[in-house]
Parts: sequence; structure tokens; C-alpha cells
Amino acid sequence: MKAMILAAGRGERLRPLTDRLPKPLVEVAGKPLIVHLIEALARAGFRDLVVNLGYRGAQIREALGDGSAFGVDIAYSPEPEAALETGGGIFQALPQLSDPFLVVNGDLGTDYPFARLSALPAGDALAHLVLVPNPPHHPAGDFALEAGRVLPEGMRRYTFSGIGVYRQALFAGCRPGRFPLAPLLRRAAAAGRVSGEVYQGAWSDIGTPGRLAAWRRQLRKRGGEPS
Repeated sequence: MKAMILAAGRGERLRPLTDRLPKPLVEVAGKPLIVHLIEALARAGFRDLVVNLGYRGAQIREALGDGSAFGVDIAYSPEPEAALETGGGIFQALPQLSDPFLVVNGDLGTDYPFARLSALPAGDALAHLVLVPNPPHHPAGDFALEAGRVLPEGMRRYTFSGIGVYRQALFAGCRPGRFPLAPLLRRAAAAGRVSGEVYQGAWSDIGTPGRLAAWRRQLRKRGGEPS
């Protein structure tokens, strides 16, 4: 299975840090966020990666190269600097991806064990989502989960972690250009075709200076590396 890391976004909420570098290159524990993710994916057996590029994409390409320094092979999917949003970015990269394929947001901090996703989604599911307990900045959550199936609504909701496995059929009927991923997931979930799990381990959407500082503190307590 191939993996895609989403790295095209502008990172407005992390300014002024992102005035001079793309958010995935912000350093935590001496390494860029995206390098932590690449190393975790490599440890889990993912060797073929696709990274989409938008805002200051040349800096990401220069930092990562062909991936050989990390034991992986990296291909790139360049986008306009304004980016294509999540759905449009993945759709553009489909010819470079497998079926199914893993997608990870490039601004995440986590110790999620990616190896457990290598055989998902199962059955007729079009996607498998990793959900997490709702963080303080997103108390309403995104999806419900019942008996391993993700639902668009429900009494208890969880937050989508930015980690998911998708089949290419999820994007059937889509056209090139900017579009979000969430409506595709909600439509598939309403049809009962999205599986999921709740991960209780370390996870952070590093979207603001405060959350960046909190993740740095957490890593220092854990010895500098996600386990």
C-alpha cells in the first residue's frame, strides 16, 4: 500500500512561523513534523510515499529529496500555491497511488501505529477513518462510530484525526479542481461504507502556536520521539 502525506496547505494560523516555511517543516524535537511522520510510516512498512506540494513546496522537496535518506521513495504531486483542498489534492494524485491507499495530514503529531492500517478498509467499505476523542478546540467532533461503522451523525461524536485509508472508488465521479474531502466521506458514511476506529493514544492537530508548544512539551516528557 502507498501512503500520501498532505503538505500543500498555507498554515495561516501558525503565522508568523509559516511566513518563511511551510507548516510541515516546522520543527519539533529537532525534526520537521513531516519527517517524524515519514519515519513513522517507514517503521510501519510503508515505503512508497506521495507528498503533495503547494505553499512553499520547493522547500519541502529540497528538505525531503527522493526519500532515500529516510528509507522510502517519495514522489511529488505539485499543486497551485493556493492548493486544491484535501479532496482535490488527493484526486489529482490518484494516478500515483495504489488501491487502497493511506492518507495522513502533514501537520500531525501522533504515535499512531500505522502498520495496523495495511489491510484496510475491509469488505465493501470505501474508507477507514481513525477517529480521536474530541480535543478542546473541536468539542463537537465530526463523526459518530457504532460497531466499527462511521456514521455522519450520532449521540457520541469523535474528531477525524487526519489519518484514513481510502479506495479510489471513493472519488468516482469527481473532476479535477478544488474540492473538500468531507462531503465524500459523509456521503459514503451515510451509505454505511466507511469503517473506523477510535485511537486513544497521543495525537495533536498542530494548527496553532499553542498546540505546537503543547506537542513540544509532550514530546519532551516522552523523550523526544513518538513511541
